[in-house]
Amino acid sequence: MASVCNPNWQTATFSFYRYVPSVAAAVIFCLLFLSSTIVHLWQMYRTKAWFLGALCGGCFAEFIGYAARTASARQEPGCWRMMPYIIQSVFILLAPALFSASVYVLLGRIVKLTDGDSHVIIKRRVITKTFLAGDLFCLFMQCAAGGLMGGSRAVPKLAKIGNGIIIASLILQLVWFAFFVVVALMFHRSMKLMPTRAASRSEIRWLSYLWTLYIFSFFVMVRSLFRAIEFIEGSDGVLQTTEVYFYIMDSLLMFLAVTYLHWKHPGEIAALLRSEEPECTNGLKLLVKPAGMSWRQFRP
Repeated sequence: MASVCNPNWQTATFSFYRYVPSVAAAVIFCLLFLSSTIVHLWQMYRTKAWFLGALCGGCFAEFIGYAARTASARQEPGCWRMMPYIIQSVFILLAPALFSASVYVLLGRIVKLTDGDSHVIIKRRVITKTFLAGDLFCLFMQCAAGGLMGGSRAVPKLAKIGNGIIIASLILQLVWFAFFVVVALMFHRSMKLMPTRAASRSEIRWLSYLWTLYIFSFFVMVRSLFRAIEFIEGSDGVLQTTEVYFYIMDSLLMFLAVTYLHWKHPGEIAALLRSEEPECTNGLKLLVKPAGMSWRQFRP
């Protein structure tokens, strides 16, 4: 698709970017998320924690997004092609929804592992489906908005409509995710007051798993709040006219989130659900436990 150059892109009613995007930054995060995708795939395979497939998918979506952003950034300012812009916008915007899905699944696994069905306000079997349905609805809205904004060069009014849809979807996604965190906190409080027999077993570190969920969720929520404010400000706001905010509040936060799960990998939960003794730590290197040493002794 041929690009149409606009020499007045900085002051135009609509422009794909309000700055000259950095090629170096896009390449760095493209490589970082590719590396994280490979490591998470290996960790998932090594621990047989197949429920983390959405996490791997989110990392791969980030990689695709930054690869497209690299291609877009290499083009002449004001002559950006539509397709790379749409791909990077959609994939970078949607990847955190896959991260959220992995957290929804994780809470369900924690409830199952601790036999804590009576301590959660939503039935365990529908926790993932309930919150995933809300995320999918937001995803649909964001995909539609991305398409509208991509075609707004020909019809500038579409940019305003697409921006409004994205704002609504991001706020809804943020509220929905906040509700999920409240559900997790209520489960946490109930289990602390009346722990189940399974939760009392020393090898089930359910508190550690929940804190992993909270910290990961914090990264996702801060990023979602940033993107909502960014779109509310509009194309002339400081957040959309200064690229560094995007890389700090979106790219870096999401990379820290997936890196944190390399360290606190939930693969141990998968082994315990299979009634197996975990063979490796949650550490980044996934060191194999020496023969003759108990898991409790080896655990960091």
